[in-house]
Amino acid sequence: MAATAVLLEVGKKRVFACALDWPGWTRAGKDEALALEALAAYVPRYAAVPEQAGIAFPDRVGERLEVVERLPGDASTEFGVPGAIADADAARTTRAQAERLAALVQASWSVFDRVRAGAPASLRKGPRGGGRDRDKMVDHVLGAEAGYARKLGIKQPQPAIDDRAAIAALREALLEVLRAPSDGSPPVPKGWPPRYAARRLAWHVLDHAWEMQDRTEPAEHTP
Repeated sequence: MAATAVLLEVGKKRVFACALDWPGWTRAGKDEALALEALAAYVPRYAAVPEQAGIAFPDRVGERLEVVERLPGDASTEFGVPGAIADADAARTTRAQAERLAALVQASWSVFDRVRAGAPASLRKGPRGGGRDRDKMVDHVLGAEAGYARKLGIKQPQPAIDDRAAIAALREALLEVLRAPSDGSPPVPKGWPPRYAARRLAWHVLDHAWEMQDRTEPAEHTP
């Protein structure tokens, strides 16, 4: 089995490990070793995404993680956002590769929607007594995605959390850009390369899906 290519975004207090070919499979730790350990531990949870997309995801994919690039983190890293754009994000994307990335992003939304449908309106508080409840979390995700869309040249207002048509329209506009072959450059000035946009979108929606799960289920059942 081929090794899984991983990007490390290294901050002073936080390190993100991002599987470059699997948008959304991104976890963080206090140092490189812990970030890689967290990434491997999330294989069972992330597996729902490629399964939804109909893409093969080997059971042992987390056993061979190969760091192919390290980038210095910044204030975004320390805040908890994987904001570094890797050299690998500027790689050319063929039609088949673009459709695969888009399928994984779309599957991430499906996972989020399933979790949302099963979550109570009031979520268990986080370890420090904080955290958004379900609807505020959904609103936050939609607001972020409307902002992310502008990085791809898409200008649509943030949908309301109960406006299914507007949510679908925003998602389809994002997928249309992600499905297109790319030379690796951002589609608009100061925008994001499609490969980075895919992993940022999927990371954000899955991070909150998993948070919602963890704050819905009894603490002893969470990984």
